[in-house]
Amino acid sequence: MRWLYGLLLLLCGAHSSGQVNRYDVVIDEIMADPSPVRGLPEVEFIELKNVSSKGVNLNGWKISDATGTATVNQSYVLQPDSFVILCSTSASVQLSSFGATLGIPNFPSLDNDGELLTLRAGDGRVIHALAYSKLWYGNALKSEGGWTLEMMDVANACSGASNWTASRAESGGTPGKKNSVDAVNRDGKGPVLLRSYARDSLSLVLTFDEPLDSASATVAEKYKVSDGIGIPRSVVAVSPLFTQLILFLNLPLQKNKPYTVEAKKVPDCSGNLNLPADPVKTGLAVRVDTPDIVINEILFNPKPGGGDYVEVYNGSKNIVDLKELFMGNRSSLNTIGNLHQLAPESRLLFPDEYLVLTADASILQQDYLVKNPAAVIEMPLPSYPDDKGTVVLLNNAGKVIDELRYDEKWHFKLIDDRQGVALERISFNKPTQDPANWHSAATKAGYGTPTYRNSQASLYPQLDGTVTISPQLFSPNNDGRDDFTTIAYQLQEPGYVCNITLFNVQGFVVRMLVRNALCGTSGYFRWDGLDEKNNALPGGQYIALIEFFDLHGKTGRFKQVITLVKRVQ
Repeated sequence: MRWLYGLLLLLCGAHSSGQVNRYDVVIDEIMADPSPVRGLPEVEFIELKNVSSKGVNLNGWKISDATGTATVNQSYVLQPDSFVILCSTSASVQLSSFGATLGIPNFPSLDNDGELLTLRAGDGRVIHALAYSKLWYGNALKSEGGWTLEMMDVANACSGASNWTASRAESGGTPGKKNSVDAVNRDGKGPVLLRSYARDSLSLVLTFDEPLDSASATVAEKYKVSDGIGIPRSVVAVSPLFTQLILFLNLPLQKNKPYTVEAKKVPDCSGNLNLPADPVKTGLAVRVDTPDIVINEILFNPKPGGGDYVEVYNGSKNIVDLKELFMGNRSSLNTIGNLHQLAPESRLLFPDEYLVLTADASILQQDYLVKNPAAVIEMPLPSYPDDKGTVVLLNNAGKVIDELRYDEKWHFKLIDDRQGVALERISFNKPTQDPANWHSAATKAGYGTPTYRNSQASLYPQLDGTVTISPQLFSPNNDGRDDFTTIAYQLQEPGYVCNITLFNVQGFVVRMLVRNALCGTSGYFRWDGLDEKNNALPGGQYIALIEFFDLHGKTGRFKQVITLVKRVQ
């Protein structure tokens, strides 16, 4: 009889003629975290459903994650409106009682927190792809394990999180049968352009909130870049999710210059067009090396059921790629650890922008006024204890960009209950580690100001003034030509005290040139290229940090780059 069954499969396969189109077969259920067990076996699986009108032979089809690919190595015809469970070969016996099951060698290990899954036909074409995450459960308890993720409307398979939720079945899932959350859930909204970044001077990446029509969305005339760059010469949709486009430009972008890009009449995979919207900022970022980004606000003792958050601020004139930044803490041995990347793919932070990092954006919005939800990134945070701890911000070379050793004693002394009260930075121009530069967020601001200006920031008004360095390239060899550089200042009023500190490119202090010097409305200081011990410094770039303050709390902070050149007389 086994030969007869095989013959029937071959015959059925022969009738599954015609090319399989995208979304004819969909991944409609995922068991990524089977523990703790509710009623299903403690094994991982995914379920496929044939939503087309023809049988589809899965022989040679592939399921992939970020680390590998598994191939169906047997003939199996998935009939219209039918399901099949895919799992490891060892799990197939346990799942076979729930419905048709295919055990696949090297079946991918499904990440609990989410990952990209791609289903390909035997000829390599993408049939369905999705990037699930824990947030798709929509239920904090169920996201901790024992429940499957189920698709609501298989006719709307190209949508993402809005079409998925945790299973409602008492057993924790519905392998081999219709999903417990099955419902009409049509997509009636067009795609939204979320953000953009430059891969290089001649190409931009655009990220949308849902998959696009990979053919119609690549019409170049639908896109325009500001500052004379104009319409791109070509556009490519990025497989397998098609939530991103690459715009290839006719003219090069300038590094560190902000541009905007607009998208008009771009269709999603359901045919809905995007609505007119403000252009999105984009640009070609520079490497994060100097203290371009500062820690600006921290909540380390959240409300019951709440979560920590850390806010950073770009006070520089540089465009920064968050992919280059990591956040961590320090151990009791003072070693840096528990590092987490701020963004797994390129994402830009522009001058004068805020960014908030938290584990759950929905909880943040429940507890605080979040004026700019787009400025929130969900990511696992290191441990930040309720009494004291350390926040460390590093670049991808391991260099510390900013660091805060906070203490709950920095809170306003008259606050009895400090739960849910954030510490805010008072001035960007004063040192991060100065306890006097931090204060409890104001009551009227709801004890926290994530994504916007701190409630206490107005305590220190900024001075009006300029600083110039001339020449910015000098050669201290006593030949009578550019032997020193002059740091000149121009202030609107007298009475300021000045400090000037010189750093090398590694961030180490090489010279404390001026300390607590009383300034007039104008003046200058000179640097001869020597260090603290009057030794000649090597050639290269140095950073001058010029700080002013007065008795009324006005402050100013300027950074300038100076190049020291070694010339032979």
